[in-house]
Amino acid sequence: MSLPTHTPVWRIKNSPQDSVVLDFSDDATFALTEEPVPRVEDGDMLVETLYISNDPAQRGWIQKDVLPERLYTAPVHKGDVMATHSIARVLLLKDNTSHGFKVNDLVYCLTAGWRRYAVVKTDPSSCLPVMYASAFSWCYAADLTRVPENVSPTAALGLFGVPGFTAYYGLRDILKLKEGESLIVSAAAGAVGNVVIQYAKKVIKAKKVIGIAGSDEKCQWIKELGADVALNYKSDTFPQDLIDATSDFVDAYFDNGVVLDQVIPRIKQHGRIAACGAISGYNKDVGKPTMGSTWIEVVTNRLSIQGFVVLDFMFPKDGSNRVATEAFPDIAGALQRGDITLERAEDIAEAPFVDIPKVWGRLFTGANTGKLVTKLAFSA
Repeated sequence: MSLPTHTPVWRIKNSPQDSVVLDFSDDATFALTEEPVPRVEDGDMLVETLYISNDPAQRGWIQKDVLPERLYTAPVHKGDVMATHSIARVLLLKDNTSHGFKVNDLVYCLTAGWRRYAVVKTDPSSCLPVMYASAFSWCYAADLTRVPENVSPTAALGLFGVPGFTAYYGLRDILKLKEGESLIVSAAAGAVGNVVIQYAKKVIKAKKVIGIAGSDEKCQWIKELGADVALNYKSDTFPQDLIDATSDFVDAYFDNGVVLDQVIPRIKQHGRIAACGAISGYNKDVGKPTMGSTWIEVVTNRLSIQGFVVLDFMFPKDGSNRVATEAFPDIAGALQRGDITLERAEDIAEAPFVDIPKVWGRLFTGANTGKLVTKLAFSA
């Protein structure tokens, strides 16, 4: 087939202060452009994007006037290509002797962004050690990484990617959850939350796992995943339901946003909170926690709150490859044993390139269940 000479690209048109605007108006957050494909030089690969990861954290990357030193990754400014992680197919490469990538290989890309076609680096100096775990094999690199061959390639964006490793290190390193302890998980039907539910209950053997989600359907699903109790925070009875479910209080809280104010008073003395995300606080039209009336609970009950970013564990400063020796084989083993399932844990939305922002916007309306991935539809 002939190689593409141009590609559609989504760039930041207006950096949002409050809610994102997902249309084609003058106030739109994103702008669709058509641009030439860069020349493929030595050490480059031309890739075709197949699947795009949708993550709430992307909203923070594009915030207007955000201070770079207050982010864990480079901000995406007005005029920049929207950043994302993606699964792509190699169309052309030059000098592949160091990596062994071939045309038609599927790769995990960190720098392709919201582009149909992109040129990414294969510089050997950016590579981290090859990882082997059980039947899985892949290669981490700063720019791309091999996709495990015996699971769906989209799992590299979810269970075997940032969401899965966030769940793992949030439970193991931040909360240090132990067998027999109790846990609350908010946004429990999301990409991170559903893994937390399964891993806490079936691997760590938590005594009681309470999942909080935004619909009765999602609550039913997380109970099927292993939650002992599932609560709909949009229900009128939620405040009392939460009290009833935590009559003995809980040891730990995995906070993905939404209900922090209500949960803090239900945590035991010396309890722990892992501050993972803030899905409720990214846009102005969604309720944000105030911490005003509940902060005294943190003091009087000596609660520990720790924020964390999973990249600190995936790419530690000491150069170790903790994912290769800890998270990846542990999660792979749990999947193989049936302690963790991928069934219904991925929300694959097939859409044309023009609808990429619309699909991403579903994250902030509660329209997705599990990991939301955009599968790019190809016109005939």
